[in-house]
Amino acid sequence: MRSRGGFRSSAGLSAVRSCLLLLFIHMSAPVEARRVRGGRAQTRRVQQQQPQQQPQQTPEQQRVEVPESFPLDFTAVESNMDNFMVQVKNLAQSLYPCSAKKLDQDMKLHLLSNLSVTCNDGSSSGFYIKESKGSRRWLLFLEGGWYCFNKQTCSSRYETMRNLMSSTKWPQSRRGTGILSPDPEENPHWWNANMVFIPYCSSDVWSGATPKTEHSDYAFMGSLIIKEVVKELLTKGLDKAKVLLLAGSSAGGTGVLLNVDGVAEQLQAAGHRGVQVRGLVDSGWFLDNKQYKTTDCLDTVSCAPTEAIKRGVRYWGGLVPESCRQAHVGEEWSCFLGYKVYPTLKSPVFVVQWLFDEAQLTVDNIHLTGQPLHEAQWRYIQNLGQELRSTLRDIPAMFAPACLSHELITRTYWMDIQVKGTSLPRALHCWDRSLQSTLHLNSSHGQKKHRTPPSRGCPLHLMDSCPWPHCNPSCPTIRDQLTGQEMSVVQFLKHMGFDVQKMAQQQGMDAKRLLGMLSNGS
Repeated sequence: MRSRGGFRSSAGLSAVRSCLLLLFIHMSAPVEARRVRGGRAQTRRVQQQQPQQQPQQTPEQQRVEVPESFPLDFTAVESNMDNFMVQVKNLAQSLYPCSAKKLDQDMKLHLLSNLSVTCNDGSSSGFYIKESKGSRRWLLFLEGGWYCFNKQTCSSRYETMRNLMSSTKWPQSRRGTGILSPDPEENPHWWNANMVFIPYCSSDVWSGATPKTEHSDYAFMGSLIIKEVVKELLTKGLDKAKVLLLAGSSAGGTGVLLNVDGVAEQLQAAGHRGVQVRGLVDSGWFLDNKQYKTTDCLDTVSCAPTEAIKRGVRYWGGLVPESCRQAHVGEEWSCFLGYKVYPTLKSPVFVVQWLFDEAQLTVDNIHLTGQPLHEAQWRYIQNLGQELRSTLRDIPAMFAPACLSHELITRTYWMDIQVKGTSLPRALHCWDRSLQSTLHLNSSHGQKKHRTPPSRGCPLHLMDSCPWPHCNPSCPTIRDQLTGQEMSVVQFLKHMGFDVQKMAQQQGMDAKRLLGMLSNGS
């Protein structure tokens, strides 16, 4: 019986022989056969260029020329296999550098050079970046994470969520997911863009412009952080950009609405008028609807969003777009609401919004703790979906699934969610094409008022019409909060107190038919 070492030596020799044979075949093949790009097209073109009738050849000319072959003798390397393997490895690494080490696709931390623009606690703000040489597309992402609106709520936030108020413990790198992923399978249209992740450490919904002083406990400089990041990126290639997509989730999504026009104006003022600035708002479209249960404004979660923002704007020294401020004089706080600020914006914006947003339900004091809901709570949730639909109805570019969730564009499953058979990446690609067509049309007409309608099979306005949470079969997986087990849509609705019989009567149909429709996501 052979020893393990014998097997290893034999296997190693076999691998070497295979590698050398492949290398020999590759190197000895005709150049035309080794062309990668357009190989078939090149061969076809060569064939087309040949005359149809060839002169008759002599027997000597008809002989096929073949590459010279050499006998391969491996006996010389068997006695010094380790050294030979090192040489083969070095050869492979020199031929294919990418095979020697994995490409580093992480975004790297850069703290701002301007030390006066800081996080809440006075530590340096910054950004993470993964540059893509040759790409003229830039994606700047604003992180979300609620807010605080007075000394009490900010001190509590500093104790429990310090990374959202300080940069002192930020990691040196971050891996992008969803629309920030460098993997084309996960991110088919933006994977090769220059990626910039701007951490949220100002607690002001990216609106503040107030530094920390001897008389103030915290700095609130969200809007200044964005401006300073853009300023520094201009030295890293942003000045040559074709498209800048300012994206954000939750509070970051609201931050996009508050800052997208400001970024466009900043670039224009710096002389970079050729950069097309756009916005992508994810789960930042909040309503000023009446809470299900009114409570005292003691903390961020229970305080009504309107009251929290009113207090916050004063505490942060918050800034809103000038056009919106003029439209809502005396009620500048309302510019934090998507349906109020959106009509005043000049930059194109795409809105992504769950129709049953968990954060909106939380501030409305609907807490899904695993206990069945009362009928009044169930009606409130349905009405919330209807109110969101009404505010989104006139938004030309949007993606609104009837799901109970929060945030989407940086989730690894973001490609799986569909509305009317279209995924979010596909809808964003259609939006991009529509904007490019509009730009070309405006250039040819010398105007800026033409809007190209979406092309057939490339929809931009996507909103579910079914009335219940998770009635869309592509919604994210639902899990029982107590057991952690997955639930079907029917199980989930029953768990929340959904009365199938009563709802069927209201819809004028049989209960079994309604259950079948729910199971199929109809």
